[in-house]
Amino acid sequence: MSERAELVERAEKLDAADELAGVRSRFVLDDVVYLDGNSLGALPVGVPGRVEDVVRRQWGELRIRSWEESGWWTAPERIGDRIAPLVGAAAGQIVVGDSTSVNVFKALVGAVRLAGEGRDEILVDATTFPTDGYIAESAARLTGCTLRAVAPAEVPSALSSRTAAVLLNHVDYRSGRLHDLPSLTSAIHAVGAVAVWDLCHSAGALPVGLDEHGVDLAVGCTYKYLNGGPGSPAYLYVRRSLQDRFDSPLPGWNSHAEPFGMRSDYAPAPGALRGRVGTPDILSMLALEAALDVWDGVSIEAVRAKSLALTDFFLECVARYVGEGRVSSLTPVAHEERGSQVALRCEDAGDVMKRLISRGVVGDFRAPDVLRFGFTPLYVGFADVERAGRVLGEVLG
Repeated sequence: MSERAELVERAEKLDAADELAGVRSRFVLDDVVYLDGNSLGALPVGVPGRVEDVVRRQWGELRIRSWEESGWWTAPERIGDRIAPLVGAAAGQIVVGDSTSVNVFKALVGAVRLAGEGRDEILVDATTFPTDGYIAESAARLTGCTLRAVAPAEVPSALSSRTAAVLLNHVDYRSGRLHDLPSLTSAIHAVGAVAVWDLCHSAGALPVGLDEHGVDLAVGCTYKYLNGGPGSPAYLYVRRSLQDRFDSPLPGWNSHAEPFGMRSDYAPAPGALRGRVGTPDILSMLALEAALDVWDGVSIEAVRAKSLALTDFFLECVARYVGEGRVSSLTPVAHEERGSQVALRCEDAGDVMKRLISRGVVGDFRAPDVLRFGFTPLYVGFADVERAGRVLGEVLG
């Protein structure tokens, strides 16, 4: 049996045994191998009809009545409660709205205020997505803190009685490395600091366990593994025991205890609602709510199991199809250190990705030399993985 025939047969057997295979029909897909769901998730089939209803009936016919009759007003917390199980949180702790950047700002400044006086240093993940670093620098200036960038593995030794807050990424956006959220959160708490986690590359791809591990604050986007659509709103998690002390740096009328009282003095709403700011982006928010229907009957544990199997198989296909020395993996082999993407270092990576896309394998490129392949278990199958590895080998051959 040829190498290709062997891998194709393996893929067929794995697809036949896949308990999530039926979920693929919940998405609008074509014959392209789509491995860029870690940038923008595929379109769920139920979203266009739901958006049309929002536009034509809720906005077009009910108009202002839809704030109450269509549930627009309660959408941020209602949709937050639907995201909660996917990140291991009980209801009443997540509010949806604003961008990830805005929520990072709210969370980080709020974390410094929670930490209290005498703490004047913020630690930030040195490998973080650039925006998180920009926001952290601004938050440090505004709160009078110094900012120190450290690698996640170095956080325990960098912590001190000065540390107010630590902002970390659960999964490294470039390499796909999964950081140890439980142990790092525990270390942060041991010195009395506040843990803030960015879940953009883990929510919807693997178990997070926010409540279980005592995470204080967390943020995340919804357009990657949650498939909410381009620019869909982000979310903010505030642990229940901290909610009455969470002091958002962006108080708005939507987070006021009496939003329609139009009082000149600010009194924050109870619970996670104080994470709201201004009028919600209803069109994007309700598109996200429709997208979350694809999770009905799906466990995040099953998603994680398939994610690891997909990435294992992809690494094997790359090793078999791609000539020795043509690529090297930045993504850890160990399961406990791997998210749901594989990053390969490659010469002329930008040109290679263009050629892959022209051949129907869609990933993305990160300068200067990284090919990123994201594996969304809800709609990526093992035959897709075999094809991607084979085409990569042909392009590099």
